[in-house]
Amino acid sequence: MRIPEHKIEQIRSSISIVDLISGYVQLRKRGKNYIGLCPFHNEKTPSFTVSEEKQIFHCFGCHTGGNIYKFLMEYEKISFVEAIQELAEKLGIDLELEKNASDEQQNELEELYELNNITARYFSDLLLVKPEGEVARKYFDDRKLNPKILRVFGLGYSLPSNNSFVHFAEDKNLDFNKLITLGLVGRSEKGRLFDRYPGRIIFPIFSPNGRVIAFAGRKLDSSTPGGKYINSPETPIYIKGRTLYGLSHAKDEIRKKGTAIIVEGYMDLLALYQNDIKNVVAVSGTAFTEEQVQLLSRYTKNVILLFDSDTAGIKASMRSIEILLGQDFEIKIAALPKDEDPDSYVNKYGKDKFYELLNKSRNFLEYQTAYYEAEGMFEDSVTTAEAIRELVKPVALIKDELKRSLLIKTIAKKFNLREMLIETELNKAIKNISKLKTAQQRRTTSQTKYEENGINKKQKDDVTNNLQTERDLIKLLFEGDIEIIKYILENLNVDDFLNEMHRVIVREISDKYSADEVINPSLIMDEFKDENIGLYLRELLFDKHSISAKWEELLPGSENEYKLFNYTVNVVNKMKVNIL
Repeated sequence: MRIPEHKIEQIRSSISIVDLISGYVQLRKRGKNYIGLCPFHNEKTPSFTVSEEKQIFHCFGCHTGGNIYKFLMEYEKISFVEAIQELAEKLGIDLELEKNASDEQQNELEELYELNNITARYFSDLLLVKPEGEVARKYFDDRKLNPKILRVFGLGYSLPSNNSFVHFAEDKNLDFNKLITLGLVGRSEKGRLFDRYPGRIIFPIFSPNGRVIAFAGRKLDSSTPGGKYINSPETPIYIKGRTLYGLSHAKDEIRKKGTAIIVEGYMDLLALYQNDIKNVVAVSGTAFTEEQVQLLSRYTKNVILLFDSDTAGIKASMRSIEILLGQDFEIKIAALPKDEDPDSYVNKYGKDKFYELLNKSRNFLEYQTAYYEAEGMFEDSVTTAEAIRELVKPVALIKDELKRSLLIKTIAKKFNLREMLIETELNKAIKNISKLKTAQQRRTTSQTKYEENGINKKQKDDVTNNLQTERDLIKLLFEGDIEIIKYILENLNVDDFLNEMHRVIVREISDKYSADEVINPSLIMDEFKDENIGLYLRELLFDKHSISAKWEELLPGSENEYKLFNYTVNVVNKMKVNIL
């Protein structure tokens, strides 16, 4: 739909640019204008100027400027149309959208949103109102969550029957094809419709502007079939790697406090929110992605990581540090006591003690140094050198040379080394990052040509060694047992895979593994809205002899599991060499 020009002008004239920007930047009057610290670059002396008279802003430092729309577009990383819509909603102005050819597509999306809304209300009523929801209410009561927080986040419950929601949808005459697309209903091989979330508590997932875009269902007890969580597949309105749970509720508080607390799970976030700690978002079982970081950057560049104190939580913190540093974030890490998570800690000790914990947060260098020290890596010269190189790697991701220089001094002083030595390691790390980016660019060009020629064409002779290794690893993730899956995912990151399709596939497998779900190709293929990925994966898995000449003799069931695990170790090591 097209927005009429007179509506764009009406919005512009209905709000003062000073009033708008004051909601994001602290301004003070100087002469005719207002000044403040620029939100678009780091500065200590204010160079960001807003003119009430001209209704424009300009930064004399980074030269960013424009009107109210430009400010919102730059600050929130949104489009021109989205900026207009946001202001229209705030001002209560009807945009009187003019229809065009894209209306049909937009209407289809709106139908998906509405189906999610109807479903969310159905689940919520079962939890909060119906007698059948008592078992779920008791669960939340045991977890110390009150009814108010359940309402605020729209939590729900799905009955244990395999067709309760199906009957509800039939009574309401809902579109089952769309319900299947949304992952709310499944269809058996015999054509029977069934509920996808039976006997689970339901967490609606919201977009940043508060629309229900997906669901997660957590089993209440071990007798419920399936993994701990069942999640919505990716759909036209939901992309997992671009969503942060709780952002819709937290964004205003994040802006107000200038900091976001990042936790792992839904229950962690809910417990903190209930204790009036509201500037919190959760990654919810997915590996923290660059898209999530970009989304968060609309609201702040300062984060506190608060992951569980177990090995998985520590590794998640380490991975997140690198992604955040690459996007110019300021990072602190809060360390929870052993066997505690944010949920248990805040319920046990309360809000004040929780803030005391946050106040003891360390920067990433202090956190990683403490971790390597606890792992005993500073007990001899070989492991100490290895640990120092690991400390330097994330520093190489920082774009600000002054910050890098200060951190180099800190490392050199900590280990009583010459700064020149640390600078040498830093330069090596920077070169490795550059090489990796170059390799990814080459891969992108090669992949584009490959796709242009058609994904069905057998081009095995042209597949690079890197691509062969990555394909090998994906086959192992599907064909190997749980120990093989665990070994691969704990020794490699999703971003280590150069091929974009491979990254998408491995991220989905990693999510399933983290949620304790079965790694099943047919189920995973349903998660991809891009049909090319499903096609690519099918060709890869059906063509067993294209990757390794000895693949058949190494498959599980060949009574040679020891060989298969050794083969996995060799492939992982080969991948690590390719990364360097």
